[in-house]
Amino acid sequence: MERREVTSYLDELFPPVLAEEWDHSGLQVGDLSLPCNRILVALDFELSLVDRLQGVDLLITHHPLIFRPLQEIRPGTPLGRKISVLLHEGTACYAVHTPYDSARGGMGERLAALLGLRGAEPLVPRGKLYKLVVFVPPDHLDKVAEAAFSAGAGKIGRYGHCSFRLEGTGTFLPEEGTRPYIGQVGKEEHVREIRFETIVPQEKLRAVVGAVLAAHPYEEVAYDLYPLELRDNRHGLGRIGELEGAVEAREVIERFAQAIGAKSPAVYGDEKRVVRKVAVCGGAGGKLWQEALAKGGELFLTGESGYHEALAATEAGLTVAVLGHRETELVFVKHVAELLRNRFPGIEVITP
Repeated sequence: MERREVTSYLDELFPPVLAEEWDHSGLQVGDLSLPCNRILVALDFELSLVDRLQGVDLLITHHPLIFRPLQEIRPGTPLGRKISVLLHEGTACYAVHTPYDSARGGMGERLAALLGLRGAEPLVPRGKLYKLVVFVPPDHLDKVAEAAFSAGAGKIGRYGHCSFRLEGTGTFLPEEGTRPYIGQVGKEEHVREIRFETIVPQEKLRAVVGAVLAAHPYEEVAYDLYPLELRDNRHGLGRIGELEGAVEAREVIERFAQAIGAKSPAVYGDEKRVVRKVAVCGGAGGKLWQEALAKGGELFLTGESGYHEALAATEAGLTVAVLGHRETELVFVKHVAELLRNRFPGIEVITP
């Protein structure tokens, strides 16, 4: 099995198109075409892991090893040593950063599950949506529709196979060298067609269009793509939802800190207030306090926040708990390792 099969699987779960503009997820160092028998999953590629790379074909990290353009690589520096060891051992390094943070089933939902939040939705929706319109002869409509749905189109909330269909008349004149499915070369045709419309998330766009073209009988397929102002509510940074019952903020903070291994949460605002609607964002999520407040949040849990951000949030009516950047993101390691073990049982997956 090639390493790219592993990274492609991760890209399916946590689509690269969800990456923030400033992020540098993806391949950091190495060759993904080589075999993969052993994987190491870590939050960061720290110097303490250098001696663990022997026999490791693929290193999967949350935070990118290379975040900004490099001017030089010196083995005497920490970064230079890490890159040198990767090249010497033949280990490929691949980062899944903000796509994991935003994707459905990623960071936000893992943290929301630890809190037991009901009806959790993203604080900041991510993922562009498109409308696909394609004109299909009636006898191929079901085949084209099923191809689109199977490739990921037609999902709105918890409803699948969503589409709109309208009958009309299509015209075309096959020119010399064509092989029309309907009609004759040199003769203008007026044929019955169905206008089939459905919604497609950006990360599924290529697959859906490819599937539709493969299922469509025409030599030249007429279709349109329209970008929508809507956002895919499956993806997004952070989550906000409701607890099963109203409790003191202090109790929620203590339970969450214990679940993620945070020892000394910094609390801003009233920790004795009774709360029910809770927002959470791993890592440096302090800047999202306004989104949490706008969605009715009473308590906001995050990994990192500036003092002035936390102060502004509390003055606006939120209680804020800062539990540590690393602590709130460590769920990545166990989660991704479990995913890879289940998907690739023949590959050894280890963690620090």
